[in-house]
Amino acid sequence: MDTRVKTHQTGGRVRDIAEQDHAGEDEFRVDVERIRFSPYFSRLSSVTQVIPQGGSGTLVHNRLTHSLKVSAVARSIAINLRSTDESTRRLISDLGGCDPVVVQAAAAAHDLGHPPFGHLGEQELDRVARNMLGLPDGFEGNAQSFRILTALDSCGATPRGMNLTRAVRAAVLKYPWTRNEWRSKGPISPELLPRGIGTDPSAGAMKYSAYDIEAAEMADVLSVFPGIAQYQQTLECSVMDIADDIAYAVHDLDDFYRAGILQYTSVSAELRAWLDHSAELKTLKTAELDQRQPGHALELTWRRLVAKDPWIANPDAFRDSVRRVDHDLVDGLLAVPYDGGLQADRAVTAFTRRWIDRLQASVTVDRTPIVRSGHIRLSEEAWHDVVVLKFVHSRFVLDRSDLAVYQRGQTRIIRSLAEGFNTWLNDPDDAGRAPRRLLDSVEATTEEYRHLRETNPELFSQAGPNEIQRLGQARAIVDYIASFTDTQAVSLNSLLTGTSDSLWEAGRGL
Repeated sequence: MDTRVKTHQTGGRVRDIAEQDHAGEDEFRVDVERIRFSPYFSRLSSVTQVIPQGGSGTLVHNRLTHSLKVSAVARSIAINLRSTDESTRRLISDLGGCDPVVVQAAAAAHDLGHPPFGHLGEQELDRVARNMLGLPDGFEGNAQSFRILTALDSCGATPRGMNLTRAVRAAVLKYPWTRNEWRSKGPISPELLPRGIGTDPSAGAMKYSAYDIEAAEMADVLSVFPGIAQYQQTLECSVMDIADDIAYAVHDLDDFYRAGILQYTSVSAELRAWLDHSAELKTLKTAELDQRQPGHALELTWRRLVAKDPWIANPDAFRDSVRRVDHDLVDGLLAVPYDGGLQADRAVTAFTRRWIDRLQASVTVDRTPIVRSGHIRLSEEAWHDVVVLKFVHSRFVLDRSDLAVYQRGQTRIIRSLAEGFNTWLNDPDDAGRAPRRLLDSVEATTEEYRHLRETNPELFSQAGPNEIQRLGQARAIVDYIASFTDTQAVSLNSLLTGTSDSLWEAGRGL
């Protein structure tokens, strides 16, 4: 029997608009290059990953370098799956296949929609979109990435969207639902909710991969994968998602060690206090845990894992992972402060390579995964390792008050931009002088909402006569702000608030 992994026999290579043969080039390879040549992809070189280049004193990852490394890790995982056992290869084929090039394309595209200023910028733009601009589905970086591929960018075949194959578009759907489709669902226990929904479905999903205006296209691209259950990622998306977790967990620690942010004393105290006193910590009520005390924050993380992921959370595996990270990261890397020398660089490189190699080789394939998992997932051991590595990142970098002060200042820029552009577009005497790209976007996006009303009138049963125009304008403002680099956001805000004296330089590219 032929057990080679066959892929996309049900339409994954199909594009919405037929194009002439690409000189024998593989359709998926065309998609990879189309994404890499996109201005939205180039923009990622000037978008913060976690900390900005200027404030670190050393080279750090930005969204572009992160995406390139996710692509490399994802490709390695997909290639390794080709040499797995016969039954696993047959299962992969049954579920639609796992093409390494599709995985690369998805990895290149997965962060296209992230706005300026990292994850806090994303959260603030969502608040602004919902509370100030009145968009029911707000803003989400993953949904924005899908929107860029399907509506905002263009190609030779169409001025709206990149006309990618269905398989590649499906592979970016990390959270294959809309925000609003969860609002009608009753209370559901956290362990029964897909990862990313949050704890209160009635408030809408926290993470989602399509806005209402792209919901039909999301359903269409997923329809060519009949073996994938509702709310599950395609195999290629699962590989991209795993690679994203691995790169985030390992490469960001690389950055923070080089920048002198990760300190041996504090990380060691936390991990070893938990290892030495977990029995006593276990007896404390959650309200009694004081994260200022060593070991308490890690105990709280463990309890959250048990509550949300009892299907895989294992106390022995978690303890083993804490020991591994303590041995290899704390004693093996942080014990010697980074001094910029060749030996220090080699130590960082060796640590990163060792963990990347081990984690990307630690995947398993399930035919019927639980709702919080995926058809392709990390092994139990590797899953706990990633949890502990991400804990170190969160606890000793993201929770720092100096970073929080800087980020809160950045969120004010997001809100100020939204206020400024919204006021401008609603000024009957001056709206016509708004940036051409923004005005064009308002027109195109308003047409998208008009089409949505025609196909889904129930969504607008309570809408007033001007609701379509209002939604189109609001979504266009969000699209516009999300397309800025960090520097553009700062410069344009200074123009809008009257604090810049660099008119022609700061306003270039509006």
